[in-house]
Amino acid sequence: MVLLAVKALLAPTFVVCASLTARRFGARVGGIVAGLPVVAGPILLAYALAQGRVFAAQAAAATLLGLVSLTCFVVVYGRLAERARWTVCVFAGAIAFGLATLLFSVAVVPAGTALALACAGFLLGLALLPAPSGEEGSFAPPPAWDLPLRAGCALALVLVLTTAAGSLGPQLSGLLAPFPVITTVLATFTHAQRGSDEAVRLLRGMLTGFFAFALFCFTLAVSLRTLGVAGAFGLATAVALCTQTAVIHRNGRSARAAEPAAVVEAAAGEP
Repeated sequence: MVLLAVKALLAPTFVVCASLTARRFGARVGGIVAGLPVVAGPILLAYALAQGRVFAAQAAAATLLGLVSLTCFVVVYGRLAERARWTVCVFAGAIAFGLATLLFSVAVVPAGTALALACAGFLLGLALLPAPSGEEGSFAPPPAWDLPLRAGCALALVLVLTTAAGSLGPQLSGLLAPFPVITTVLATFTHAQRGSDEAVRLLRGMLTGFFAFALFCFTLAVSLRTLGVAGAFGLATAVALCTQTAVIHRNGRSARAAEPAAVVEAAAGEP
């Protein structure tokens, strides 16, 4: 019963919250929040409850490598967004994710090395993504089926991955935990409804938010065996939330610092 509740409630609820944040505070902040392990966290918890702490710890270490695959998806999507439809971007991004996952499926590395690879990937991804060319604007409200569809995608991913975990093993289960279902949903809806600039802004926010995701997984990988399920997930959640709070605070300070420059440029352009 507990495992069923984890599968059915946590991931869809987190996805809805991330989507509402994006609507309220903009694509970049929404992307940062969506970078939290809103799907992989419940998946790893389900692994711990169903398969045991050792399995979950190994899967958490592999999830760090899966974040590199997810970064490949984000970068390919973002690079193509301005000149291609969202369908093409998703297809190309999925190929990139699949190839990276195939490569990492035969590479078992320590959690510390995997964390370093993941963080290096985020920094490289931010450097490779284009910068949005315009300012954030106001947009029409999304359709009524938007949130239910996002929640349904999250639920489907959790059910499929946790059901298959016993046959996939901890390495492949961990690599697939950050499968870009939520990233795909958020990016494609933003791209289709608000344009490529907003999609890129969202994706850049996600890459920034992935640092908290990575620290969450690293904390689980090194603490599950000793702290137990409740202690390890409590600690990992606290680490992720503290990291994400610091990132959002820094993002807000950067935005406020940029405002005076924008005002000056606008005034300079007036006749």
